[in-house]
Amino acid sequence: MSISATEVRCDTDTLWVHLADGRILGVPLAWFPRLRDATAEALADVAISPFGLHWPQLDEDISIPALLAERPPRLAAE
Repeated sequence: MSISATEVRCDTDTLWVHLADGRILGVPLAWFPRLRDATAEALADVAISPFGLHWPQLDEDISIPALLAERPPRLAAE
């Protein structure tokens, strides 16, 4: 059984993901530079699928299992 997102929103510093099982994940936008640097309009244009989250204007994809791992993604500069 996989956990899926039901709602996604961003504030100035955090990506908030509401999960179908009732949990709410908050992760730093700093983990995702494309999201951190995006406009409010681009952040609001997010598609939720069984596989994760997709921002078409930003070409950004985030899987729910990756968020549940509770660690930042490895950035290209590392």
